Amino acid sequence: MSEAQPPAPSPQEPAGDPQIGIDDFAKVRLVTAEVVEATPHPKADRLLILQLKVGDRRKQIVSGIREHYTPEQMIGKTIIVVDNLKPAKLRGEVSEGMLLAVSLPEGGLRLVTTDGPAASGLKLS
Repeated sequence: MSEAQPPAPSPQEPAGDPQIGIDDFAKVRLVTAEVVEATPHPKADRLLILQLKVGDRRKQIVSGIREHYTPEQMIGKTIIVVDNLKPAKLRGEVSEGMLLAVSLPEGGLRLVTTDGPAASGLKLS
């Protein structure tokens, strides 16, 4: 008797990417955040240090977007961030979340933002 073969991945599900359940996804808190300050990381050419307004809170994230965006381009943007990621130190700076971005096939990068004005701290649904 042969073992049952797992189903082949669908076109929307790349081979090797693990699937997660809705309970796992529900743990990820995605929110809008306004970039209020952005500075180049003093010890890393690819990193920007972003100060964010997330509702009535402030937080800092460090992101590898410096080759695609200048600090001046980031200020005032409403971006989408993972708000409940455990803090991590990146080259000596604490990062309290992660921004969402899309890597383009030709090598560029695009931030995930809202399609119009939105307050900071709004939970994605």
